[in-house]
Amino acid sequence: MTMEGVRRYCLCASHGFFLLVLPPSLFFFHHAPMAAAADAPPPLPPQKAQDILINLSSVVGTNRWNSSTPVCDWTGVTCTRSGSGSSLAVTNITLSNYGISNRSIFASICPIYTLQSLDLSRNSFTDLGDLLSTSSCRMKEGLLSLNLSSNKLSHRLSDLSGFPQLEVLDLSFNLFPSENLSAYLGSFPRLRSLNLSSNKLIGDIPVSMAGSLAELVLSGNQFSGSIPLALFNYGNLSLLDLSQNDLNGAVPDEFKSLPKLQTLLLSGNNLSGKIPPSLNVTTLTRFAANKNSFSGLIPTWITKNVRMLDLSYNHLNGSIPPDFLSHPGLQSVDLTSNMLEGTIPNSLSRSLFRLRLGGNKLGGNIPNSICDGMSLAYLELDNNQLMGNIPSELAKCKKLSLLNLASNQLQGPLPDGISSLEELVVLKLQNNSLNGHIPNTFSASLSTLNLSQNSFTGQIPSRVFELQKLSTLDLHGNNIGGGIPISISSSVSLIELNLGYNALTGTIPTMATTLRTSLNLSHNYLSGSIPSNLGSLIELEILDLSYNNLSGEVPSSLGSMQSLTQLVLSYNHLSGSVPRFRQDVEIDIEGNADLINGNGNDNSISTTGKKKPHNAVIIIFTIAGAVFGLCMLAVIVTMSLSKRIYRAEGERRSAGEGVSQIINGSLVMDNHQTSATEFMKAKPDNWQITPFQALNFEVADILQELTEENFIGSGGSGHVYRVTYSNRYNSSTGVVAVKQIRSVGWLDEKLEREFESEASILCNIRHNNIVKLLCCLSSSESKLLVYDYMDNGCLDKWLHGSVVRSGHSMARTRSVQHVPLDWPTRLIVAVGAAQGLCYMHHDCSPPIVHRDVKTSNILLDSEFRAKVADFGLARMLVRAGEPNTMSAVAGSFGYLAPEYAYTRKVDEKVDVYSFGVVLLELTTGRKANDGSQLGCLAEWARHHYQSGASIQVVIDKSIRYAGYPSEIETVFRVGVQCTGILPSSRPAMKDVLQILLKCSEQTLRKSRMEFSMEYEAAPFLLP
Repeated sequence: MTMEGVRRYCLCASHGFFLLVLPPSLFFFHHAPMAAAADAPPPLPPQKAQDILINLSSVVGTNRWNSSTPVCDWTGVTCTRSGSGSSLAVTNITLSNYGISNRSIFASICPIYTLQSLDLSRNSFTDLGDLLSTSSCRMKEGLLSLNLSSNKLSHRLSDLSGFPQLEVLDLSFNLFPSENLSAYLGSFPRLRSLNLSSNKLIGDIPVSMAGSLAELVLSGNQFSGSIPLALFNYGNLSLLDLSQNDLNGAVPDEFKSLPKLQTLLLSGNNLSGKIPPSLNVTTLTRFAANKNSFSGLIPTWITKNVRMLDLSYNHLNGSIPPDFLSHPGLQSVDLTSNMLEGTIPNSLSRSLFRLRLGGNKLGGNIPNSICDGMSLAYLELDNNQLMGNIPSELAKCKKLSLLNLASNQLQGPLPDGISSLEELVVLKLQNNSLNGHIPNTFSASLSTLNLSQNSFTGQIPSRVFELQKLSTLDLHGNNIGGGIPISISSSVSLIELNLGYNALTGTIPTMATTLRTSLNLSHNYLSGSIPSNLGSLIELEILDLSYNNLSGEVPSSLGSMQSLTQLVLSYNHLSGSVPRFRQDVEIDIEGNADLINGNGNDNSISTTGKKKPHNAVIIIFTIAGAVFGLCMLAVIVTMSLSKRIYRAEGERRSAGEGVSQIINGSLVMDNHQTSATEFMKAKPDNWQITPFQALNFEVADILQELTEENFIGSGGSGHVYRVTYSNRYNSSTGVVAVKQIRSVGWLDEKLEREFESEASILCNIRHNNIVKLLCCLSSSESKLLVYDYMDNGCLDKWLHGSVVRSGHSMARTRSVQHVPLDWPTRLIVAVGAAQGLCYMHHDCSPPIVHRDVKTSNILLDSEFRAKVADFGLARMLVRAGEPNTMSAVAGSFGYLAPEYAYTRKVDEKVDVYSFGVVLLELTTGRKANDGSQLGCLAEWARHHYQSGASIQVVIDKSIRYAGYPSEIETVFRVGVQCTGILPSSRPAMKDVLQILLKCSEQTLRKSRMEFSMEYEAAPFLLP
């Protein structure tokens, strides 16, 4: 079978398990030609058979059949002779993948009553013609095997009947609609193998079939309900494939009734519960139940007999049993994306060629013995909590083709010998803490190299661009210096290059002409002019040269880049006029004071430099006044509050106190130095502690660490400190976040209310996506709230805090610089925050309204799980569904729901509005108050959506071409819907969560399947 054929079947079998990438002929019975029954009609005379086939040849249009050669020598024709050897019988015709669509072929085949096997798969039939007739098609009487897979057949299955001897029937990959399958399948009394996969069948799994049935494939349809118990009456089943349907419920514990079962495929359903113990049958060698909702511990017995196991994308928990991976004969194990903890077992089977454990919570070190078997070809341990160095013993995996250790906590250098493994095709080590220099030697087979978001130093080795098969190179987010090697021009396969967020210097060299997807050199220290030969990259889609020291004019040759969709030149020192581009090219020239948009460009251009007048200014006067006024009213309210605070600050300035300000709509008081000193002088006895969790620190541990050095930011009502303490029960240390709410003049009563609100709410709710309040500390001067510390800070810093700008220049602050979040991470954050809000709105009694949902109040732990924080403005509704009357406008500009302008009675829908703004920030990269002429982001997004323009052009540049267009657009639309003007038009948080979970599942599937099509086809061909 060709690699093209393998790829085709990989694409069709979306759950990606080994068996389903094989063509039907490989997992159905191979029937040897059978002698005709005693009462069968005599074989056709040789001349008659040849005349029929010659006629068939004219219908097929093939030149492979020549009347001058014996018929049995023709391609695709198999003959047998009678016992005396004097008579010829045509028993097998195979015309697969001939591009046939002419239904008259069946009139030519039907007279061949000796035919036992007919294969017309992978053609373009829409109608079966005479094959549907029971009276005029004698061929049907003795046919044993019929393969019509991969055509375009759409009539009723029941029309295809009258095959009394049929044993093998393959109708997969067609368009057959649903009907009463049980009645239809009951008309094949001798059927042993049935494949109806990838059609449009719905309803329950059929259970009225021949008792001799041994192979049943129903995958890729829309069967629903539970797995019927009657299915376990077919004791001859050796292959059962129910994958990619809508089955639900628990799997019946009846597999002892299937003593011959060898392959069981249940992937891609909604099955739940535990894996049934009765599956411990000695014959079972292949089991796939990925993409379901199975829970509980991994059965320790399951790998004793199973050779190929896929339980990925479930809810399995606990640890991997010590001997789970060591059983002889074990070939492939996939436990990706569960909730497994503990460490990776030390002992692995010598026959194990594929191990996928990514997306769990596995910790500890990668075992040094992991390559002792020397059979591993695919090793994926990404997105766990693995620590320590990458073991040098990995270099013993001589057959390794794919190594993915991304998104762990690995450190140290990349050991010698790993990157140069001869068969290595994909090496993904991004998002760790690896350091040292990038190796000089790499596998000649290497196609993908991703070392991004680490701490590599030194220079880019020039030999990396000499790799003949390298198509993707991503080194962004390191500390790599020096120049870009000139050898890049000789690269012959490079499609995508990302060297952003480093410390590269020098000029831009001549690039590889093969670049197609993107070229990202942003956030470096490159200088000189933009080379005109970049215009020769006519297939390049994205060019990002932003945040460098480039000067001179933009070459006119860039305008001839035929595939370019995005050009980012912001924050350089460019001058002159932007060349003319196609209208659909998005151009960003912000931060180039001397660069103007000229030559009649009508492109979507972001700029803070000089600009010709644009007709788009007129849009301001066409915006609906009432809607625009709502955003402006929010500005007025915020400004009014700012003036009140400013007046109060004027009184405090004379007393030498710090100055307060409004940042992102929140009150911030810059008096943390004085406060820290006072805390250090305070005695623990003067403080009253109210614990809400079991505490392992003392009051003094907190007070003595409230110093200027530990100050990390300001919340809506006070300062926040990062406090490290010594565990009073052992020698370990811990970290907490402490929010100080200090009495300040006229704000005493307000801050007291906010303190009481936050404490009373957080002490009574428990949820993984709501920040955990550990205790409260109170004194006559100040109050403290002590929380779990969130390692990754707030979402606002990750979306909007990458760089610090001043005028048209940029102050680089590498210590706080964040690499843009990728789309899967953004979606994880959105789902987590939605789960927290959904709990508040729908699971708390009475419901809780946060009233200040925004990106700075969504905190991220070390794994980027979102937790809703800052409940100082939150309120409990009187009872479920009843609006609450607020005493004052709450929230932050850009996130304020429009109803605040005309009523104080608000409900959970104000949170939905604010969360919608967060979703728009996640998808567009804009700030909540960044709506260009339209004032706020929500109104800007609504205006763009209603205009019917493409959503893709407003998506954040860092995720726009990441491979998730439909998921990102869906979340954008949800954001627009959540920010509807009328509260009644907004969805409930539980509905928003369901949509996000669906998108998350699709995103996760895409991210995990990223390389499976190209690099994992070969293992599927194992026997």
